[in-house]
Amino acid sequence: MLELILFSSLNGVLYGMLLFMMAGGLTLIFSMMGVLNFAHASFYMLGAYFGFEIARHLGFWPGLVLAPVIVGLVGALVERYGLRQVHKHGHVAELLFTFGLAFVIEELVQMIWGKLPVDYRVPEALDFVAFTMFGTTYPAYKVFMLGIAILMFLSLLWVLTKTRVGLIIQASLSHPQMVAMLGHNVPRVFMMVFGGGCMLAGLAGVIAGPALVTQPSMAALLGPILFVVVVLGGLGSLTGAFIASLLIGLVQTFAVAVNLSLSDLLHFISFDPNAGSVLADLWRVTVAQIAPVIPYLLLILILILRPTGLMGNRES
Repeated sequence: MLELILFSSLNGVLYGMLLFMMAGGLTLIFSMMGVLNFAHASFYMLGAYFGFEIARHLGFWPGLVLAPVIVGLVGALVERYGLRQVHKHGHVAELLFTFGLAFVIEELVQMIWGKLPVDYRVPEALDFVAFTMFGTTYPAYKVFMLGIAILMFLSLLWVLTKTRVGLIIQASLSHPQMVAMLGHNVPRVFMMVFGGGCMLAGLAGVIAGPALVTQPSMAALLGPILFVVVVLGGLGSLTGAFIASLLIGLVQTFAVAVNLSLSDLLHFISFDPNAGSVLADLWRVTVAQIAPVIPYLLLILILILRPTGLMGNRES
């Protein structure tokens, strides 16, 4: 039991921090521009593929540095020559633009790298066992992933709270007209934030690619969970996104590890539904089987009980 709790906690925190690496950037983009970027998970996928391609020619470590920068530049160009032109037509046009962009990126990835998963491997320097506990080994690469995610969180927190750039960004979130009156180029700040958010997503893709499967469907698999995190934490709240990321990561990881059903939990009730009936199937379904649905159940509950999310202060 202790082994289950320990390793599920480690994996849950790791998964949650990976979610935050993407949700943090998406939250900043929404806070400043009021746009829910449906293509955000696609930049995560681009990070994984760019990291794979650079690793083939230069090695994993150059890819870890260069791939997120390239993804960030692509994101900045998308904002400058795409979203900025669409912005005058309203939020619906922006949502449709990012929705279409997600499909364009997926098709381009399939054209260049094919529809099958690519062989993006863990670097040899990190391909060993970090520690063994209760007879179970834990890979060093997962520890590395967790370290990068925590470092990213601390760096983002430092930039936003301790630097002049962070102060300008925070001011632009709430008072863009005043920031413009002080002589700052607000559209350039928008572009920097959009590119920076995409860069964080690309970094998540680079470090997650070798541990997970790098394939064209990886954006579609993670994209819906990403929006659950943003809505659950509160639209525009970076703190809320962090709490919701860890919550989703831990809840889903523990749920996958629990192989209990209603019949196991309520075994003292003398209830035996007819075999083959729908009620019998529901009576015996396990928590692990419904684990993928739990985040969306949380999304429905939070929208009913607190539409602004855990830490949000607005509904728009």
